[in-house]
Amino acid sequence: MNVQLALPAREAAPFADGATGHLTIDLLALGRNYTKISSLVAPARAAAVVKADAYGLGVDHVAPALYGKGCRHFFVAQFSEALKLRPLLEHDAQIFVLNGLQPGDEMTCADCGIVPVLNSLRQWQRWSAIAKYLNRTLPAVLQFDTGMSRLGVPPEECSALAAELSTQSHVEILFIMSHLASADEADSDQNDDQLTEMNRIADQFPGLDVCFANSGGVFLGKRYHGVLARPGIALYGGAPTSGGRHLMEPVVSLEVAVVQTRTVPAGAKVGYGGAHVAEKEMRLATIAAGYADGLPRSLSGRGAVYYRGTRLPITGRVSMDSITVDITALPEGTLSLGSFVEVLGPHQSLEDVARDAGTISYEILTSLGDRYVRHYR
Repeated sequence: MNVQLALPAREAAPFADGATGHLTIDLLALGRNYTKISSLVAPARAAAVVKADAYGLGVDHVAPALYGKGCRHFFVAQFSEALKLRPLLEHDAQIFVLNGLQPGDEMTCADCGIVPVLNSLRQWQRWSAIAKYLNRTLPAVLQFDTGMSRLGVPPEECSALAAELSTQSHVEILFIMSHLASADEADSDQNDDQLTEMNRIADQFPGLDVCFANSGGVFLGKRYHGVLARPGIALYGGAPTSGGRHLMEPVVSLEVAVVQTRTVPAGAKVGYGGAHVAEKEMRLATIAAGYADGLPRSLSGRGAVYYRGTRLPITGRVSMDSITVDITALPEGTLSLGSFVEVLGPHQSLEDVARDAGTISYEILTSLGDRYVRHYR
């Protein structure tokens, strides 16, 4: 017996490749964000922080796009990231490893022309010893702790480091740097405190340029820019400061497919644990993404998705692979199997999702999973 299904037209869904989530990365917007930051920090230069696979967006696409806009300084966190990045860029691009080197990585780092950011007297001594052994001048950056107590040469090691620098000739210090802890809060006293400490340290190491501003620091003014700014989240469309006007273009949009719709009566329990109980008859849609795809469980009962400007609240708990949303506000039949809803886009920003999840835009961006089909515009 032949059974034929009446298949809907292709226009029923914006995609027809079987994917249940589409993550679009706008490389043109990324480039414009870099250009904007470059103009804001001039005559200083702008680097790009591309750690964590370019904040989860794919360093193999992002880094060449930024290089094409004139970026020649790239920061990663781990040495393994630098090794992946090196063949993606031309030889005139400098790659800096923010966490410095683990013992044993020094020789490979020297061979690959990668620049370590040295965070302690011990890291300095190991790098200096390799340079002396190779009888070569090797580049490095010195990072100092100016009040964040995370990474950087601590205050008690500064004098000993300055003394060692005066007696060696095998390491070229490209610049000194530190990291701002509260740059996203323009009125935080910690910003001025760290700037004062950075200037004090610079006086101990005369003749060396300073790299200080992260994304938020770019907007604190020229006193913070130094010779090189190193924006991260701002490049990818995240808000670099809290409050105020958001100056960066969105880079990421995300649409997720509907896998089922249903109508439930009053009293129906929705999701794990029956966390939501319908107060009246309601229509629901289940979409094909969950906390395994970077949409945190904390969005349960708080977050939302959108369809053509209509907010569709998340109902019940976020599951690993699915989320249920209330579609009662839409005309019946608007959504069905294969329809797509907006998770990130013109009606909902990274900051909106992060706020509803009780986290920060960095965490949302870097958690977006690999089950989405990625489109690079």
